Amino acid sequence: MVTGTATRMTTQPAPSAGERRLTLLGATGSIGDSTLDLIRREPERFPVEAVTANRNVAGLAEAARRVNARLAVIAEPSRHGELEDALSGTGIETAAGADAIAEAAARPVDLVVAGIVGAAGLGPTMAAIRAGNDIALANKECLVCAGQAFIAAAEKAEITILPLDSEHNAVFQVFDSDQADGIEKVTLTASGGPFRTWSRAEMAAAEPEQALRHPNWDMGAKITIDSATMMNKGLEIIEAFHLFPVTTDQLDVLIHPQSVVHGLVAYADGSILAQLGSPDMRTPIAHCLNWPERGPAPSRRLDLAELGTLTFEKPDDGRFPALRIAREALARGTGATNILNAANEIAVAAFLDRSIGFLGIAALAEATLDRMERQGDIVSPASVEAAIELDHAARAVAEELLPEIRAQSYAL
Repeated sequence: MVTGTATRMTTQPAPSAGERRLTLLGATGSIGDSTLDLIRREPERFPVEAVTANRNVAGLAEAARRVNARLAVIAEPSRHGELEDALSGTGIETAAGADAIAEAAARPVDLVVAGIVGAAGLGPTMAAIRAGNDIALANKECLVCAGQAFIAAAEKAEITILPLDSEHNAVFQVFDSDQADGIEKVTLTASGGPFRTWSRAEMAAAEPEQALRHPNWDMGAKITIDSATMMNKGLEIIEAFHLFPVTTDQLDVLIHPQSVVHGLVAYADGSILAQLGSPDMRTPIAHCLNWPERGPAPSRRLDLAELGTLTFEKPDDGRFPALRIAREALARGTGATNILNAANEIAVAAFLDRSIGFLGIAALAEATLDRMERQGDIVSPASVEAAIELDHAARAVAEELLPEIRAQSYAL
């Protein structure tokens, strides 16, 4: 039986109340937008050291100005001149490139919000950890692609990792780490996405516009598609395995269409503790920014009487095979979960580009895993560098398999 590794998130001294200096990696994404909204409501409480973005110069410049960041970094080096022009006269430093983003992440702060989407977040987040900065982790890939390496680095640096995803944050709030032996099950909830009631035949003909219409959450395109396939929940199971001291068979998923209950922990005495809240990412972000205290968030307050009914159902692996594929990858080890993530990113991009059908997303992920296992290429990465190398290799295999999946996906 494989067991998860506990993080340092509940064992380090709590930060003192008062000013908390932040760095925001991925300022122009959905996590960045929500975090900036909270910062702007309490600018004196949350001064900002640095903000980063991939290519969105205008959005990054606006974010930097609105929170008076000391530094703004754009990942694309060719756009540095645009950023300098956009911030001319503000006194805000500018830089560009992957190395500059890693250097920004390593600047001493109280908390780094790791909101970069995809494998691009691996290097900067590790740089922040090695520098001794606490992390509010929204980047799934850090744990999915190199969970063992990240947890080992966090323990060595004696830093705190706070889970920022709504489901993991919910579990964190009700997980009694001092009594982990008394925990029977950890359950993550899933809305079921826009295709919860669709047949497999209907999903085979689904268009990107339909998959992007999430019934509850306002998220970026990639994670919204992951919600539609339920791959996001598979990746979250992998994350939970690394975040909490539980075994794989203690991790469960429930479909909960209302997205009000975000996570549950069942204890040996029969108690089940759950965290409830409106589907608004500002709630878990506020929890991380203020932890271990509680701070205000403008999210809509729940009225349980108005809601009336909360429903739950088991996921259907037949219609949504991504969850099964993710569990099987977790059983194979971190190398397999890394490959799963890389292949899924290629598949989602291909679907959004209308190069494969919706059902081809999970099919490409599984085909990539199978191909690389036959080739003997599933090896758990011991470092971020090895994880990035494996990620690149998996993407190449997934790209090679795309024509085959393209031919099959509309008929699956």
